[in-house]
Amino acid sequence: MRVTENQQWYLSNFQAFEKNLNGDQASPIHKIRKTAISRFVELGFPTVHDEEWKYTDVSPIVERTFKPTFAEAEATRGLPPLTTQDIQPFTLEEAGYHRIVFVNGYYSQELSHLHPLAKGVQIGSLATAIEKDPTTLARYLSVGVGFPYSYEDNGFTALNTAFIRDGAFVYIPDGVIVEIPIHLLFIGIGDSEATSGDKTAPLFQPRNLIITGKNSQVALIESYVSPTSGSYFTNTITEVVMGENAVVDYYKLQDESLEAFHIGTIQVRQGRSSNFSSHALSFGGRLVRNNITVVFEAEGGECTLNGLYVVTGRQHVDNHTMIDHARPHCTSNELYKGILDGKSRGVFNGKILVRPDAQKTNAHQTNKNLLLSDEALIDTKPQLEIFANDVKCSHGATIGQLEEDPIFYLRSRGVDREMARTILTYAFASDIISRIKLEAIRTDIDRRLLSRFGK
Repeated sequence: MRVTENQQWYLSNFQAFEKNLNGDQASPIHKIRKTAISRFVELGFPTVHDEEWKYTDVSPIVERTFKPTFAEAEATRGLPPLTTQDIQPFTLEEAGYHRIVFVNGYYSQELSHLHPLAKGVQIGSLATAIEKDPTTLARYLSVGVGFPYSYEDNGFTALNTAFIRDGAFVYIPDGVIVEIPIHLLFIGIGDSEATSGDKTAPLFQPRNLIITGKNSQVALIESYVSPTSGSYFTNTITEVVMGENAVVDYYKLQDESLEAFHIGTIQVRQGRSSNFSSHALSFGGRLVRNNITVVFEAEGGECTLNGLYVVTGRQHVDNHTMIDHARPHCTSNELYKGILDGKSRGVFNGKILVRPDAQKTNAHQTNKNLLLSDEALIDTKPQLEIFANDVKCSHGATIGQLEEDPIFYLRSRGVDREMARTILTYAFASDIISRIKLEAIRTDIDRRLLSRFGK
């Protein structure tokens, strides 16, 4: 087996990471880490020759050096301490949500704020949860094995798993409804001198674990933002494990620095009659890949995946979704929309798998794209794989540009051309925005869209 210089770099860092673990080396978590780094060395990073990465070239990540951080002190070394005022633009403060904040991948108690919690509810740092009960956490953190993008077959997941240290941990016991949404805020501060690629930039790898019990309910917002410009690489994984009749309303907002790289993986396991809804909203980043996999592990589940990606310049955003109908009587609905300007490039690859036992499945998937320039490009690939005969499934994709007739109509009402284009572009996105249940998120997305397209 040939180990490249790049793989050797991360292996060397893992060996240094181990020395910083002290007694944690005997933890069952560390056995998972060691298995994962071995697998990473075998796999390396994917290339365009891999079908799943055919349209996303990760060589800008592979060809430069990113330094994993081993501890909170190292992740923030040399940086002025952030204050609540510094992060106020990103906190949705007016909504009064629970807030836990991570700076460069590590939990910040000073910047976090929790309201009183119901008995048994845990919201906090994964590092603390691992310290208290590593055996139980190890069982959940290896739960992604067998999924697409598990550490067994994906180099990015293997790298994240090898360096599991901190991230968000949320546990909702049976029968508990968390009335106040939980905001998981990840702040990345890059190196402004590392934009050229010849200087080492930081690598942040938060690992998030969400466990919801039977008949529980919660809304979660996961935000990735940058208060400054600068290059860094976020390689994050979120695992969601849902009990019977659990309801999870989940939002992911990615609006990082235009020099930042982001690989995000979400893996969801749904229990009987559970309901999972997701809104993935992507605005920032130089190269962004969002993987989301949902598996119906019992009958009667419902899943909604909505997404909006808005990119310009030379940004690249790739959304890969996979809904695995492994059990009967489950329903999934998916709508992703993209707005691409400049020389940006988008990718949508959505797959619905209906297994032989999954009779009475309802599954519908749509991807729509709006190109605002002649040089923007989208590759879209909706897929259905059906192995059951009593199902209702559909999929479709569209790519288009703004039509002249509605622009002409608006201009006949005294609206100038640029404003007419802004109104129609916003109208295209509004179908996704109107499906967002939390008003603070809708307002935040409105603000970002008007900032992007308002002239």
